[in-house]
Order: sequence, then structure tokens, then C-alpha cells
Amino acid sequence: MAVQLVMGASGFLGSHVARQLAERGDDVRAWTRRTSSTAAFDDLPVRHVRGELTDGAALREAMRGVDTVHYCVVDARAWLRDPAPLFATNVEGLRHVLDAAVETGVRRFVFCSTVGTIGLSDGGPADEETPHAWRHLGGPYIRSRVAAEDLVLRYCRERGLPGIVMCVSTTYGAPDHGSPHGRIVSDAALGRLPVHFGDAAMEVVGVRDAARAFLLAADKGRVGERYIISERFMSWRELVTIAAEAAGARPPRLAVPLPVLKALGRLGDAAGRVLRRDVVMTSVSVRLMHIMPPLDHGKATRELGWHPSPTLDAVREAAAFHLERYRRATR
Repeated sequence: MAVQLVMGASGFLGSHVARQLAERGDDVRAWTRRTSSTAAFDDLPVRHVRGELTDGAALREAMRGVDTVHYCVVDARAWLRDPAPLFATNVEGLRHVLDAAVETGVRRFVFCSTVGTIGLSDGGPADEETPHAWRHLGGPYIRSRVAAEDLVLRYCRERGLPGIVMCVSTTYGAPDHGSPHGRIVSDAALGRLPVHFGDAAMEVVGVRDAARAFLLAADKGRVGERYIISERFMSWRELVTIAAEAAGARPPRLAVPLPVLKALGRLGDAAGRVLRRDVVMTSVSVRLMHIMPPLDHGKATRELGWHPSPTLDAVREAAAFHLERYRRATR
């Protein structure tokens, strides 16, 4: 029985990776911070391992005898005024983990990156070879994720890390115990979303399919390679309409045009400066809602044997999950 370590198991994707590994019969260790909720995997037969990314001894102990590390730790708060926490977790914390992985000799290190490290194509879908040249547009969050991915690949080249990089898009599905993007689906399913974001669009994937890609990568992925894990390009209008209709709610009829969103982002920038506090709606967060092009996941299909299901089904499943949870809470 293979021993698997899932780091970031309290998160949306990490909990689904842990779930699929446990269902497969593997011996799963679930790493979380001491303050993290374990609600997403409390029903699983896994061993809880708590610690901080800066604790080298705890990391080495958690990886002792481990076959594969599935690394799903990320600080995704793109709106932070102070970028220090992003780099502390996404880059410096990761560096400690990579050192421990090299020292303990794990067989595979499957790293959760983001499609935000993929370049912008001039025509046609972008792929893993499309050069990235928009760090200045993505703010500190994208810079930290590109730096993290570069760090993993450098460890592969220079220190023999058996790393595989998964460029994952926005995930949807169930169970979802509190992902930020899941709240949009929840609000739409409960009829609480009066507007949608007009022309904004993004790459999406069902969370179960994304998790399954991690298991496939551990067995079939090539060390030092990147794989796009995304199923399709979807507009916000389509997303919230599908979620609302799946739950029998009325879809939002009003759209906020992109120019208005950009103006709201600039107002958020100003409010953050004046109030000296973080504001979620900023120029960067608005830009990230529309800047990415459609992507080509053909490499993951060819090399990993990854064939994702329609994300539309995952959105419907998430809507049903949130509706049922609301009904149970209000009985």
C-alpha cells in the first residue's frame, strides 16, 4: 500500500485529492496547519499531520516513507495590498517543502500551480509552451505563482526533485466546504445573486477531474513537465445561469459590463489606499477575471490519459450540494 502525503488537505482541491487516494485504498497522510479546519476530510480514513511550512523537522517526519507528495498549499488572495504573505507561503514556504522532499527522497512531487502561469496567446488556445509575459498585469499574486513554479522546476533541474507541475484552472464541484469561487455558485443556486459579471470569462474544470489528474500525474507524468488541467472556457454569465437553473432559482438578469467592473476595480484601489485595508475588488482582481485566453489541455490527455467530464455537470452538482446544505441548516 502506497503512502501518500496531501499537503493543503483542508482546501477544496486538496481535500478531493485526499478523498480519491483514500477511496483507492492508499495510506493517506493529510497535512494542514494547526489552525485549519478539517471538515472537508473528517469522514476519510486518513492520518492527520499538522505543522507549519517553516518547520523542516516536521516536514521531513511527515514525508518519511512517503511515495508521493501532492502539494496543494496556496495563498490565493490576489487583492492583498501587502504582497509579503503571498511570497511567504507561495514561494518561501514552498522552498522548505522542496528541501524536505529532496532530503527524504520521495518518488514523486505533484505540485499544484495555476493556469495563471500560462502565457497569453495571440490566436488560438494557449498551451504549456506559450511564453508568459504578463507578470506586470497579474500583480503580486501571479508573480508569486510564477516564482513558485520556477522554483519547483529549478529543483527538478538542479537538485533531482521528481516534480510534476499541474497548471489548474478554477475548480467547481461538490462537496465544497467553503471555496471562494464556490460562493458564487452557492449564491446563484439560492437566488441571492442579483447581477453577473458581464463579459468576464475564465478557464474551469470539475474538482473531481482535477483531483484525478493528480493521481494520474503521480503514475504517468514526466518529471520537470507542466500540464494544463482545465476542461473549458466559460463565461460568468453561463456559470451563474447553470447554477441557478440547476437549483430551480431565477438566474441573475442584470450584467455588469467590463468597463464598469474596471471602474469598480480602480475605486477599490483608491479605497484600499485611503482606508489602509484590503479590498477584494481591485484592478488586479478584475483583470484576472477576464485576461486569460482559452487553453489547450491536449498534453494532459496525451501523456496522462486525462479525459475530463463537462464542467457544466460539476457546476450543477455544486449547486445541488449548496441547496441541500442550506435546506438542512434551515430545517
